[in-house]
Amino acid sequence: MVATPWPPPPPPPPAAASHMAVTQAFADALRSCGARGALSGARALHGRLVAVGLASAVFLQNTLLHAYLSCGALPDARRLLQADIAHPNVITHNVMLNGYAKLGCLSDAVELFDRMPARDVASWNTLMSGYFQSRQQLAALETFVSMHRSGDSSPNAFTFSCAMKSCGAIGWHGLALQLLGMVQKFDSQDDSEVATSLVDMFVRCGDVDLAARLFVRVENPTIFCRNSMLVGYAKTYGVDCALELFDSMPERDVVSWNMMVSALSQSGRVREALDMAVEMYSKGVRLDSTTYTSSLTACARLPSLGWGKQLHAQVIRNLPRIDSYVASALVELYAKGSCFKEAKGVFNSLRDRNNVAWTVLISGFLQHGCFTESVELFNQMRAELMTLDQFALATLISGCCSRMDLCLGRQLHSLCLRSGQIQAVVVSNSLISMYAKCGNLQSAESIFRVMSERDIVSWTSMITAYSQAGNIMKAREFFDGMSTKNVITWNAMLGAYIQHGAEEDGLNMYSTMLSEKDVRPDWVTYVTLFKGCADLGANKLGDQIIGDTVKVGLILDTSVANAVITMYSKCGRILEARKVFDFLNAKDIVSWNAMITGYSQHGMGKQAIEIFDDMLKRGAKPDYISYVAVLSGCSHSGLVQEGKSYFDMMKKVHNISPGLEHFSCMVDLLGRAGHLTEAKDLIDKMPMKPTAEVWGALLSACKIHGNNELAELAAKQLFELDSPDSGSYMLMAKIYADAGKSDDSAQVRKLMRDKGIKKNPGYSWMEVDNKVHVFKADDVSHPQVIAIRNKLNELMEKIAALGYVRTESPRSEIHHSEKLAVAFGLMSLPDWMPIHIMKNLRICNDCHTVIKLISSVTGREFVIRDAVRFHHFKGGSCSCGDYW
Repeated sequence: MVATPWPPPPPPPPAAASHMAVTQAFADALRSCGARGALSGARALHGRLVAVGLASAVFLQNTLLHAYLSCGALPDARRLLQADIAHPNVITHNVMLNGYAKLGCLSDAVELFDRMPARDVASWNTLMSGYFQSRQQLAALETFVSMHRSGDSSPNAFTFSCAMKSCGAIGWHGLALQLLGMVQKFDSQDDSEVATSLVDMFVRCGDVDLAARLFVRVENPTIFCRNSMLVGYAKTYGVDCALELFDSMPERDVVSWNMMVSALSQSGRVREALDMAVEMYSKGVRLDSTTYTSSLTACARLPSLGWGKQLHAQVIRNLPRIDSYVASALVELYAKGSCFKEAKGVFNSLRDRNNVAWTVLISGFLQHGCFTESVELFNQMRAELMTLDQFALATLISGCCSRMDLCLGRQLHSLCLRSGQIQAVVVSNSLISMYAKCGNLQSAESIFRVMSERDIVSWTSMITAYSQAGNIMKAREFFDGMSTKNVITWNAMLGAYIQHGAEEDGLNMYSTMLSEKDVRPDWVTYVTLFKGCADLGANKLGDQIIGDTVKVGLILDTSVANAVITMYSKCGRILEARKVFDFLNAKDIVSWNAMITGYSQHGMGKQAIEIFDDMLKRGAKPDYISYVAVLSGCSHSGLVQEGKSYFDMMKKVHNISPGLEHFSCMVDLLGRAGHLTEAKDLIDKMPMKPTAEVWGALLSACKIHGNNELAELAAKQLFELDSPDSGSYMLMAKIYADAGKSDDSAQVRKLMRDKGIKKNPGYSWMEVDNKVHVFKADDVSHPQVIAIRNKLNELMEKIAALGYVRTESPRSEIHHSEKLAVAFGLMSLPDWMPIHIMKNLRICNDCHTVIKLISSVTGREFVIRDAVRFHHFKGGSCSCGDYW
């Protein structure tokens, strides 16, 4: 180390001066040398100490030792300790211990600590601090435990603070609770440093509730303490809660501002994040690299590059040097905006291109479909760096996953094996996802089995892979094999059950999830659960889960509210769905689509159109799904002119090309209204090949309007498509039968048998006493089957008095599943309660007539959701107006 200029040592003090004054003068001069890094001055003072006979004074020896170590002169300090200090005390060893730790010689510090004849609390604190500063948090905690067990020193505020910082860095919640107990035992919780460390530790360990309770007890929290709570509130309670604390802070530093800019950006509130950065600048707070990085990341999510370019100009003006983090954010900004020339310009201007910048640029090309360019960049990166980066590899493997490019994926797998990067968890996880997406589950599981280290993502990837393949048992096997599960893992398993029709198992799993003390359901959990309730038609359970969302404060989350709207709609409670929709302030496109779809499913086409028009007035831009929903509403309500108008508007106004779903809706709309020739002409003009859904819509319309010739044409197209659905075959067979063509009807049924197509069994189900009861035609498995049939026969006699004549039909039609469910509902539910029934197939004409009449003779309301739409039966009529 180069010494700073230092004046000659002071002249000898007068004889009259006291020994204490001389000692103090030398000590002050040595401290000054240490503070200024003046090694030559320290050595000169060392010589004067020898000359005046004070070199053996332990106090001055310790001060000199500290001066040498402060100057970085480790050899001088070692010589002094080994040769000149004959009787070192605890302070001497602590000074040397602290010097070793600060100069990075931790092994020397440990060796000295082990041979110290005596230690005090400062000795233990110094070693703990050395471990913590070198990021060896586990060793720091082990030292704390050893100190506690030795009993030779009692911990002080610094001891607890260091232990809690180490615990927070590791995230051990159990140990954090033990440390809190020890702090209370030693009555140290009122110390401001300890209180701040406690708050920070529990925030880092994820227990923000406890951190918040401790925070309110701190009399005068420091900025650091408040900043810790900002992070905790933003992650756990949401950015609005963090904003409340931020606004109440008596003073803020640049860290406080940066935390809020970052929190707003990460939560998707990019405009507010940028406004916060502007306010920060206007209040005289100097924007630093972290501010610009977060702000540029926010700009990358905006549709326009205007903000980003202004920030880029500020970066050039205000930062003396663009570091790798800011540069990577700039590359991401331009890459996400498809400005690859600018992205490459920033990238090429970097003197030191780090792995982050390379990965961001590769990822940018991948996100915009430029797969070839991303591969070229990856090869260029390999040529320049000569080493492979695990994140760049993982990014490119993810690109293979999205393109289903198994060939290149295998080549990258081979490269990972040769380079040793296969050991990186992020790389192995990407390979697992790639193989799983490409349908090669055996390779995915092989990679998983040989991983030396697995994280939550590894396990979740395997659960998701087998879930998507429909193998729920295998997915559950991996789930049960996990030692530690987080909310993401639970959500993956819940989603697996509900996605594959095992809603009851998924909803039961939620109860188990609630019993896990370290797992807290999030918005994904509740969105998944509401989907399960919607599929089952589980009204009561859905209401209970809504209560849970209120308790945890997630009912106002837009995604959760959207799921509630969909659940209420699918459970036949369209009025409740509308109430939630009206209550929701922050409506997104999913909110609008959910409400339009709900009205459409209930045959309330005019209301669907009102919501759609209101969405346009409020400036929300409809998407592909919006038009499917509104066209479906027009179809179910016979609003032909309105449907045609929206179909034309779709392309002309919003530049959305009609897809198969839109054509299917239009064919259904025209066909139901009797415009069969126009529907057929529309099919002929389709830019893509018509699917089974399109031809099926035409076939159903032909059945309604008795056009057997066109029905035969539609059926022929359906049969050529080899659709596995039995509905079109059964419909054509019935058309022939009704027309008296029994031979043709028999031929269609024979064709079904030859192709191995079986008629889909009809099921109906309903919720009673928190249990789902399932019925099928002529079912005898229900424990109350005799009473149900007796009730149904009684009802049939009552409606016969109104003129109903039972058709000559198979017994299965007499005991169709929805008729059995209606009888059971009347037996089991109170008179004031509407009876909600779900059905997997379209309701037949006879059942529709029977239920209308039953609603008249019983005065009860029935809400039935079939495969097409909702039917609200009341007072002898149906909401569909017999138009379904």
